Amino acid sequence: MSTLRFQALKEIAGRKPVEVEELDRKSTIFGSNVFNDKSMRQFLTPEAYKAVRNAVQHGKKIDRKLADYISMGMKEWALSKGVTHYTHWFQPLTGTTAEKHDAFFETMPDGSEPVEKFGGSQLVQQEPDASSFPNGGIRNTFEARGYTAWDPTSPAFIFGTTLCIPTVFVSYTGEALDYKTPLLRALASIDEAATDVCRYFDKNVKKVTATLGWEQEYFLIDVALANSRPDITLTGRTLLGHTSAKGQQLDDHYFGSIPTRALNYMRDLENECMLLGIPVKTRHNEVAPNQFELAPIFEEANLAVDHNSLIMDVMQKVAERHYFKVLLHEKPFKGVNGSGKHNNWSLATDTGINLLGPGKTPMSNLQFLTFFINTIKAVHTNEELMRAGIATASNDHRLGANEAPPAIISVFIGEQLTRVLEGLENVSSGKLSPQEKTDLKLNVVGKIPDVLLDNTDRNRTSPFAFTGNKFEFRAVGSTANCANAMTIVNAIVAKQLKDFKKEVDALIADKGMKKDDAIFNVLREYIKETKAILFEGDGYSEEWEVEAAKRGLSNHKTTPTALKAKVSKKTLDLFEELNIMNHIEMEARYEIELEEYAKKIQIEGRVLGDIARNHVVPTAIRYQNILIENVKGLKEIFGKDHETVGRQQIALIKEISEHIAGINIKVEAMTEERKKANELETADEMAVAYCDKVKPYFDTIRNHCDKLELLVDDEIWTLTKYRELLFTK
Repeated sequence: MSTLRFQALKEIAGRKPVEVEELDRKSTIFGSNVFNDKSMRQFLTPEAYKAVRNAVQHGKKIDRKLADYISMGMKEWALSKGVTHYTHWFQPLTGTTAEKHDAFFETMPDGSEPVEKFGGSQLVQQEPDASSFPNGGIRNTFEARGYTAWDPTSPAFIFGTTLCIPTVFVSYTGEALDYKTPLLRALASIDEAATDVCRYFDKNVKKVTATLGWEQEYFLIDVALANSRPDITLTGRTLLGHTSAKGQQLDDHYFGSIPTRALNYMRDLENECMLLGIPVKTRHNEVAPNQFELAPIFEEANLAVDHNSLIMDVMQKVAERHYFKVLLHEKPFKGVNGSGKHNNWSLATDTGINLLGPGKTPMSNLQFLTFFINTIKAVHTNEELMRAGIATASNDHRLGANEAPPAIISVFIGEQLTRVLEGLENVSSGKLSPQEKTDLKLNVVGKIPDVLLDNTDRNRTSPFAFTGNKFEFRAVGSTANCANAMTIVNAIVAKQLKDFKKEVDALIADKGMKKDDAIFNVLREYIKETKAILFEGDGYSEEWEVEAAKRGLSNHKTTPTALKAKVSKKTLDLFEELNIMNHIEMEARYEIELEEYAKKIQIEGRVLGDIARNHVVPTAIRYQNILIENVKGLKEIFGKDHETVGRQQIALIKEISEHIAGINIKVEAMTEERKKANELETADEMAVAYCDKVKPYFDTIRNHCDKLELLVDDEIWTLTKYRELLFTK
């Protein structure tokens, strides 16, 4: 066995189990390291506390003088917990989080005793060096200033010895350079639009909040084994490697007993989550070997997005204590399921009603149908934008690849609700007679089950499925920042609700219809218009691709084609109308995402070429030389005249030579295509070239390497194999 593999396995064998110290009852420690309501009441003045609550609940600005009092209280709370530094914690368009730590400690110019200092100006705004963050051409390098501004709706938290203050990140000229800013704007838009529609049913509703419950899938790989693979280290996935004889075909890992070592990691992670106020609740084995999932309780969408971004960092840091490497890549291993991040989305009123949960009365059921059907209409109108929102180089491996979900965006609602919509579709147009209205409410609307959760099937191949009291956007990638998809979902639903209200109000004003009649008439038309987006069958089938094309649905299997929807006139107008992003911000993001795609394929191509030529080929030649010496020895013993001497070895030598030649030829060709792509001037040209000209070589090169893995002696193969990566506990 190669030295690298041997050392990795030897390191694993010599380790002692990592013991996890159990903390107090979860409910007593939850949020201990968060500047939450309890902490604010203790450390803030009544005026300062009220200012924060008004900012959170009503979006009111905080006076700078009060910000000084808030920062003073926040500092005292942090110092009481041993904190030494603070940082503005933000989410730039790199796909990760960012932070620059500053110490509370300051020396005084007059030579007096040093102090711990943290004022309102440091809390509210900072000016980090923004020159190296993606900007999509929004600003020149010499105008690199970017500002982080405090987001009081997401509470500050302590991680390690640092006070982390969630912030937005904008350019000197005000354009959003992060994921949070557009999300906050989209949440404000859905609040306004949904509240207006809610008042058809309940005049007491003053606020509607978008909620999110994400499900994070991931792989746990021993860190020594992961470090022995250059592809995992540099790209987060295996670029080559023959599938293990045993994979997931027995379905024995899914929901099985959690391995002890993984369970210790999960317990440690959950302890950290409790301290940080992340309400993780569910943990289990996923389908693939060494694949797992965790999920929290639903939260307000902005906070949920922050928590998911935070937990992806925490997962890696906790993994170091347990000698694990967390792989969040959507497809780290060939031949087994990849990872997603299901985004469960709904809307809740300040009166305690889930707008996607049917109530017990016909009127509350009608309210449910209003938001349910409008969401379907929003997806139908913007299915290409939905696809663009989850388009990345890594997620392309899942979408359209016989894994949940396909690249075609469709909506699954189940048999029961399909029948309800069919009944509503048959309502006569115009004003309803008292008898028609009674029949409708009793026989159609009134028969919606009180609880659909247990009665609504889950189609695992659907990218956007209704699952009882929420919609589950299952196409979001496991590495993604949830804000990207959630900004789009909330934006398109907000736009649709605004259009719906205009149509209903017009029928009431122009045709003298009663409110219920107008609502029924508009919903009926929406049902007729959106049939193409509803699909109950197998999303993996070739028949669905043909059927989807007939229905006029898009099927963008690659990121460069999918992303075009982000800069279509329809999308630009939508985001500008809702004041979420202007065309400059949208076009900048389009360019950034194309550049990121090209760079990731570029890195993978370089790593694959390096491994193929510097690991696989030399190892194959080394084994080939052993075979050649073997054949020479046999001929010396048995004589040169014996026709059968070494025949099988010679055939094996020839086969190895063919694969070595194939690798060298294809790596050379791939390198030339990469050079051509690098010379292209625009981001879209480069992304398309990497997609269509460079990436196709990956499978061919990998195929030659994987064949050699089966032919070469295991004792000298340098790369850790799938059976070791996936089945080492």
